Formats: sequence, structure tokens, C-alpha cells
Amino acid sequence: MSAASAAPPSSAPSVSPVADAYARLTEALPAITVRCGPPGRGEGWVTAAELAAGGPALDAFLAWDEAQVLREYGQEPRPDVVASFGLHRYAWHVCLLFTLPWFLHRRVPRLPVEAVSLHRASGRITADVAAFACLPGDPAAGHPHAVTTADEESLRAELRSAVAAHIEPLLTALGPRMRRGGRALWGMVTDETAEGLWHVGRLLGEERRVRHELELLLPGNTAPYVGDAAFRELTGPRGEKLLTRDRASCCFFYTLRPEDSCATCPRTLDAVRIERLSADRID
Repeated sequence: MSAASAAPPSSAPSVSPVADAYARLTEALPAITVRCGPPGRGEGWVTAAELAAGGPALDAFLAWDEAQVLREYGQEPRPDVVASFGLHRYAWHVCLLFTLPWFLHRRVPRLPVEAVSLHRASGRITADVAAFACLPGDPAAGHPHAVTTADEESLRAELRSAVAAHIEPLLTALGPRMRRGGRALWGMVTDETAEGLWHVGRLLGEERRVRHELELLLPGNTAPYVGDAAFRELTGPRGEKLLTRDRASCCFFYTLRPEDSCATCPRTLDAVRIERLSADRID
């Protein structure tokens, strides 16, 4: 190709500074596909802004959860349980759009509700990252939309702020349907922020580092988040150390199958946790 026919560097398509992190997320969780770009349009797509508006889009979103419960558990859930499931399943995945780029590359995207869309039937998520924060030494610090922070703690504060700014409009829409107050709602956000990254960190073979990073991110005095990362260790039947955490909230799954409550649910006894965690290690 001659020099005259080559496209100038400035016109080359830019790669999002969080694209690599989202590719790793899709590799770790094949059931979802995360794409950088504008919101999806058409049947099945919904933006976070439409959910936050609290109208028909939110009704349809929660109807998906209600239908899933009826199909898999054969019983009709209470409306507040449906709303809690909806927030849990939304926040668990969407919080990873913020936490995984931070964990892997120390980059924190700013994603207002208008910038995220979901297609639940296919597991697709889009994120239109227009701005992000990073550390001064990051190679991406010269990006025109980069904002550099002074140090690691400043970047953690940016992460907490970015997640809260995105989730708060969803809490406003879902809170009345969930029949929960602000502390319970933010307790749920705290749990989804921690548990999504913890799960993916285990899949990436970095559970120890994830625990350390989350304990720094959620030390217990970072309102509106409730409580700290809440990790603790149990001792297994062979003396092995088993990592667990105590949720600050409950997703109400116990109303459907109390014997199958989440391993980190406040209702789950340590003996049950040890049994489940030990079985997971054997498997």
C-alpha cells in the first residue's frame, strides 16, 4: 500500500480502553457477551435509562424474572421478590462493567444509565464508555477522555462513585417495588459489587488478590455502601481454609427454596457453608 493511500493514524478506529477487560469477562462468563459501543436497539433490548424510568420497560424486565421463577420453581413469587431478583441479576452483572477493568487494568469507566443496554434472552450487554479514570502511569492516561487520579485510593473512590452514580437511578425505580429502605438497597449494591468480582476472580485464578482488593475498596466507612467486604475464613473437614463472606442483604431466594439459600446468605449456617464449599473443592 502506498503512503498516499494509507489512512492517517487519526482516522483509525479507536479501541476502548476497557475492551480487553470486557473480553476477559466474556471469556470467564460465556453466558454473557459484553460489547463496547452504543446501546442495542430493537426487540429484546432495554437500556438502563429505560429501566430507571420505571414504566413499561421495567414491567417487561421484571416479567422475565417472574416467568423464570414460575418455569423453574413452579410457584408464583411475591412482587417484592420479583423486584429483588431483578435488581440482583442486573447489578451482579453490570457492576462488573466497572469493577473488572479496575481490577485488571486500573481503569474505571463512567457509565451513566444511558450508556448501558441489555438483551436478557441472549445474554448480551453493551457499554458505551465515553470517559474513564486511571492512574497517571497508565499508558492510556493520554487518551482524550481519560481522567487521571492521584493514587490508588483516589481511584478506588472513583470506582465507588461511578458504580453508585449508575445504580442509584435503578434503586429509585425498584425500591418501592422491593419494599425496602435505602440501607437495605445499598446493602444489596454492596453485595453485588463484591460478589460479582469475587466470582470472576476465582474463575481467573486470582481469588486471594480479589479478596485483598475488595477489602480495600469496601473497608466499611464508604457510604452509601453498607458494611465492609465481609470476608471471613472457615475451617473445612480436613483443616483446609474455606473463604466465605456475609451478605449485607438478602435476595429473598429463601422464599422459594429455603433449603437452597445462597452460601453467603445471612440465613445460611456455617456448617452448611462448610459442606457446600468442601463439596465444591472436591468437584
